[in-house]
Amino acid sequence: MKTAECFNKVKKDCLKFIKSQETSTEKFSSKEDMLKAYLIPICFWISKKVINKKTLFVGLAGGQGSGKTTISSIIKIILEKYFKLNVFKISIDDFYKTRKDRANLSKKVHPMLMTRGVPGTHDIKMMSDFFKCIKSKNFKQIKLPNFNKAIDDRFPQKYWYKIKQRPDVIIFEGWCVGARPELNKTLKKPINSLEKINDPKSIWRNYVNQQLKTRYKALYSQLNCLIYLKAENFNLLQKWRIKQEHKLRLKTKKKSSHKIMNKKNIIKFMQTYQRITQNMFKKMPKYASIILNLNSNHQIKSAVYKNK
Repeated sequence: MKTAECFNKVKKDCLKFIKSQETSTEKFSSKEDMLKAYLIPICFWISKKVINKKTLFVGLAGGQGSGKTTISSIIKIILEKYFKLNVFKISIDDFYKTRKDRANLSKKVHPMLMTRGVPGTHDIKMMSDFFKCIKSKNFKQIKLPNFNKAIDDRFPQKYWYKIKQRPDVIIFEGWCVGARPELNKTLKKPINSLEKINDPKSIWRNYVNQQLKTRYKALYSQLNCLIYLKAENFNLLQKWRIKQEHKLRLKTKKKSSHKIMNKKNIIKFMQTYQRITQNMFKKMPKYASIILNLNSNHQIKSAVYKNK
């Protein structure tokens, strides 16, 4: 009954947002079913966890192209429109180190760290300060970075996010949010050609894994719950990521000066994500609060609640 009431109230805004994410060739199917069967129940689940004056930190993870931005945006709409909660949504991608900082890191540690994506390429201090600031009793307005993937660097500060009052809910989404480290022995064997050719001594792998063991572990431990979008396999994620880049190309003008990737570049780029993504396939279902299983058509086919 409550689901139907909520659906009637949020339907217009949610469908309008979904339409804004579609292209002439890529349309979402079963939109209303997705809202009623999965996303509205998740919002009821989240709303029950919100305690007065305390911000609820919701992690939302899933491989590249799995639909994190779309799903987290819809959850935000529902929580605001029906539950009247103040929700702030940000991606871990917005906290990427600048191109200059990554260039320095790539010289100091390993050339592959120039490529944004893996743990170690984010500004972990900025993320930790953000969490700390939200939890502080004396909350003050804060500004947070906004990353422009088309130029592979941050937007100027005038385009950064501003949080003027403490949110009830923060949705912190990203492909490696909640990721856990691997065992050292499994790091030795390259998982793909990129690792084999560019990281023969496993310096890059070990550095990234060490980041997960330490600084990222401390950050992720502050999340109150974790939602995981689970795709069937890594090849599907590659396919979806190629479609995502095509959408970015359609939206971006001045194509010549922007770093939009072609299919070959995406496949190479995603090889840097493969190890952690495949480890998450195995481990995430054990400790995520909610697992949303996706079918090959990019639709949610089931939801498993592990932490009622």
